[in-house]
Amino acid sequence: MKTILQVIQRELRIIARRPIYLLGSAGVMAVCVLFFTTFMAEGLPQKLRIGLVDLDNSSTSRNFRQQLDATQMGRVVEFESIAHARRELETGKISGYVVIPEHFDREVQAFHCPKVQVQVNLLYPVIGGALAYKDILYMVNLTNGAVQRQVLRAKGVPEWEIMGRLQPVALDAHCIGNPYTNYSYYLVNMILMGILAMCITLVVAYSVGSELKYGTSKHLISVADDSLFTALVGKLAPYTLLFWVLGISIQLLLFGPLHYPNAGSIGWLLLTTLIFVLAYESVAVFIVSLLPTLRLGVCVSALYSVLGFSFAGFTLPVEALPSALQGLSVIFPLRFYYKIYSQVVYFGCGFGSWWPYLLALTAFMALPYITWGRLYKAYRDQNYPRN
Repeated sequence: MKTILQVIQRELRIIARRPIYLLGSAGVMAVCVLFFTTFMAEGLPQKLRIGLVDLDNSSTSRNFRQQLDATQMGRVVEFESIAHARRELETGKISGYVVIPEHFDREVQAFHCPKVQVQVNLLYPVIGGALAYKDILYMVNLTNGAVQRQVLRAKGVPEWEIMGRLQPVALDAHCIGNPYTNYSYYLVNMILMGILAMCITLVVAYSVGSELKYGTSKHLISVADDSLFTALVGKLAPYTLLFWVLGISIQLLLFGPLHYPNAGSIGWLLLTTLIFVLAYESVAVFIVSLLPTLRLGVCVSALYSVLGFSFAGFTLPVEALPSALQGLSVIFPLRFYYKIYSQVVYFGCGFGSWWPYLLALTAFMALPYITWGRLYKAYRDQNYPRN
């Protein structure tokens, strides 16, 4: 224990001399927490700019414009031509546009099928384009229903039968765990933990790899009494505490002042966060052990941690990925953390429902032992290039 404390003191002196460690951990997380919690403060993007090209200029088209502008997420911007609206769409100034064709009202009254052209931009702001399309499609369906209701009324059909024809099946939806359909409830929490995973992997990979780059690994081994286990435990202890405190702070902020829903026990989440931190530290040590060069270790760590966002399953379900890629999700601790988080927070499940995911998360801590000898030889002999 005395030797571990000596290694910890040595690492604390290194952290004090190099601000990059605190900037790359606490600094990055503070900026990201401030950005995402304020950016998604309203839950959904509000007043998205939706273009409208009205080539009919009738009472029906003007009513469509007013209804579209009254939606929660839409703000209509009128254009005189399709070319102008398309330029604005391509430059990202609007999320989409609608073209109401000529003789729209006349064709509706004649029971024809006028075609309303819709163009949305799904290249840059995927959420913005998808939500704009949702609002446009919703208003088109409402307009269609309103026209049919007027026609059926003119034919003398009773009101109760009209609604039965327009909406034969009524949908009663209940969003479990997220009744407000708030995007931040299932995006911000996992995005912040994914960024924390990136910081853990990069900072630990840099810390372990810098011993080789700057030729200080022999001194580390000598301080640790020629024990790589003692060296790594003492070296990673300050980072484990730092990142665990950052993870706890994120959880307390979300479930406390920001009032994120939590149907389970926050104590389980705090324990899972500690194992999550240890898992990503183990992955970072494993990567540097395979590639005992600072440059390669940091580059591979960055690539690995970024891919975790795609394979975690909170933005795109893993089941929707190509079959050849679905199996890759098991190599990312963020995937198992998300499974535990969803079970605890959204469904309030107990330990018996998600213990296999916790066991899988703990299994990542065994990765450094696979390449233990390789890292020890690299630290002892320093026979790898430093640049």
